[in-house]
Amino acid sequence: MIPQANPGAGYRALQPEIDAAVARVLSSGWYILGTEGKAFEAEFAAWLGTGAVVGCGNGTDAIALALRGLGVGPGSSVVTVSHTAVATVAAIEMAGATPVLVDIDPAYFTMDPDALAAVLQAPPAGLPPIRAVVVVHLYGQPADLDRILPLCRAHGVAVIEDCAQAHGARLHGQRVGTFGDAATFSFYPTKNLGALGDGGAVAVGDPELASRIAALRQYGWQRHYISDFVGVNSRLDEMQAAILRTKLPHLDRQNARRSAIAARYNEAVQGVIRPPIRSGAEHVFHLYVIRSSTRDDLQAVLREKGVGSGIHYPLPVHLQPAYAGRVQTGPGGCPETERASREILSLPLYPEMTDEQVDTVCAALRSL
Repeated sequence: MIPQANPGAGYRALQPEIDAAVARVLSSGWYILGTEGKAFEAEFAAWLGTGAVVGCGNGTDAIALALRGLGVGPGSSVVTVSHTAVATVAAIEMAGATPVLVDIDPAYFTMDPDALAAVLQAPPAGLPPIRAVVVVHLYGQPADLDRILPLCRAHGVAVIEDCAQAHGARLHGQRVGTFGDAATFSFYPTKNLGALGDGGAVAVGDPELASRIAALRQYGWQRHYISDFVGVNSRLDEMQAAILRTKLPHLDRQNARRSAIAARYNEAVQGVIRPPIRSGAEHVFHLYVIRSSTRDDLQAVLREKGVGSGIHYPLPVHLQPAYAGRVQTGPGGCPETERASREILSLPLYPEMTDEQVDTVCAALRSL
């Protein structure tokens, strides 16, 4: 069976380099907030094209830290989408803020600017004022920042880009993660830039904000062992930082391989909706997501032909047991989100796929 994702293949492809990085850390005797973490933060900031990067424990913590760094917490509402990993919404509540979930554009699966405009103009009654918007760049596709950013600026709300699935994606030649007030990244092992464990980062252009977030990730310390404000423990450890440093120089090449595989799939898919690319955008295909009204039957056929797949995501956040009836949606609800959850299917896609594996998937797609 060809898996939908294969982080182990990513390790094996760079095993000598990764093993050397791990050995370097083990022999150093310093395992948290040391030279590897500082070097990765600087290298990732340079690659991204932003002022500063602050490593942290995972992508969920990154969103919560970004919100807290911007002063968004209790007494604030934060708008995001329901069609996302639940981590996005969990992070908003971790920061003490109230999530408000809006619908997606059915073509690109990212935040619908019209739905955002509606909730900014007429927020749900009884909720705290909207102070921020978390824009999710989903599947490797940049969200419609051309429309979203002006809306947020007009209403005086902060913009946090959730780039967990979009390492290297561009809009009009500029990397996502450099447009908003802050941007967050996950380095979960299946991401385009993945660690071999948990890891995350916040990217910002403002050095004062970066300094505040760096303190928040370690108990609010600006002086050793002295908490100037209430923080948390969320640190990117030296082992993962060293592994990410090893993998970062390969990322652009690996993203190009993802795009090449996606191009093969585009030629092969029949009878389903293939993923479009937004005008002016560079998609990095964290996931290759098709949609079909007969999704479940299609998935079963692929399985019979030895092709694995996934559903990202099978149940919108606002319908999940932990959130249903408790989390507010925008004025129009989330009908496109609900429809998409019944139709989407993620095909196998990772840079280490062999040409033979890609051929197998393409043959299965042509037979549908």
